[in-house]
Amino acid sequence: MRRVTEPAAARLSVDFGQMTEAFPRAMIEKILEETDRASVRRRKLPAYLMVYYVIALGLMVSVSAREVLRRLLDDVRDQLADGAELIASRAAICKARARLGVEPIRELFERVVRPIAKRVTKGAWYGRLRLVALDGSSLNLQDTPANRKRYGKAAAAGKKKTSPLPLIRFVALCEIGTHVLFAARMAAWKISEVALTKQLINRLEPGMLCLADRLFYGFDLCNQAVATGAELLWRVQKKIPLPRLQMLKDGSYLSEVRARSNARVAERARRVVVRVIEFNVTVEKKCEHYRVITTLLDPKKAPAIDLANLFARRWGIETAFGELKTYLRGRGVLLRSQRPDLVEQDFYGLLLAHFGVRCVMVEAAHERNIPPTEVSFVHAVRVVIRRLPEMVSFSPLWWLPDTPSTHGR
Repeated sequence: MRRVTEPAAARLSVDFGQMTEAFPRAMIEKILEETDRASVRRRKLPAYLMVYYVIALGLMVSVSAREVLRRLLDDVRDQLADGAELIASRAAICKARARLGVEPIRELFERVVRPIAKRVTKGAWYGRLRLVALDGSSLNLQDTPANRKRYGKAAAAGKKKTSPLPLIRFVALCEIGTHVLFAARMAAWKISEVALTKQLINRLEPGMLCLADRLFYGFDLCNQAVATGAELLWRVQKKIPLPRLQMLKDGSYLSEVRARSNARVAERARRVVVRVIEFNVTVEKKCEHYRVITTLLDPKKAPAIDLANLFARRWGIETAFGELKTYLRGRGVLLRSQRPDLVEQDFYGLLLAHFGVRCVMVEAAHERNIPPTEVSFVHAVRVVIRRLPEMVSFSPLWWLPDTPSTHGR
């Protein structure tokens, strides 16, 4: 497929309206009420504004907290005579973020972030199956005693030393055709990717085809994924026995996966019928053998050559991770929070920001009838940041001094 170069992609028209529609204020206020985080008195930083602010922090990770607030409130400041006085101090911003907590941000992510490809979206489907990928990654944090204690550090490869910075581990499901990370779980570094995957695999559903690398294969996890009704295309480790039960005309063969020999008797009796496709991949003169299993058993409907080529699309999730870790966060930039409770807020704010940008890009791609992956992510981020104040439309009356009160947030 021909890739659109950055200058050509940058000329695409971007409709900011999709960003504001992604995070409707009515839903935000409902979530704040349900999580008991709604403001009950006038504040300079009301709760619903802080939700938008956390998303803005995700868009501008390398920008100072006060500068992000200033950009977010440009339109409001213009309505008042002394707009410069509206920008709260760094300490006030930190207190407002702590009052908000992570629950409303995480709940907003769970409710609004979803696969967004339409039937006409190019590159998002295999037949009538929506292509999704499963993978994990990590993010570096500020090196504070609290972050080190909560999240830990990784051991350096082959050494007894640890990495210089604390970090979180996360796992996500990605809609390949749009790069939307529609499900994610994060935890301390010591929590394995497989353990995190068990918490989100139920986000798969019928009509999806899930691609995953060999790290994620395990009989229990495979069973859990199959139970969702989704189809699978997973690579498996060399040590996994896959008996050749029936050879098929396209070179693939039917097999079955089962529990380990040391599992309980009831578990050893369980079987999942799969189809195995074997092929070689050569990258920079290095040849590597692949074995992938799939629940698509009919070679007429899903030929082996198609699925072998399709497996390479799994790398779309790596591109999405790159957008999070390089284009939004900035190369070498850490998540900003020094407190563990706000680290999780940062994480989901980053994912919400990425989703908002991707919504904008998908609509731009539909207008030009091209795959969303060919729209410039960098250009879309710049447009969204420039028009960020349009997300926050409320009366400047919020900025009057606090009304007398002895209770409430």
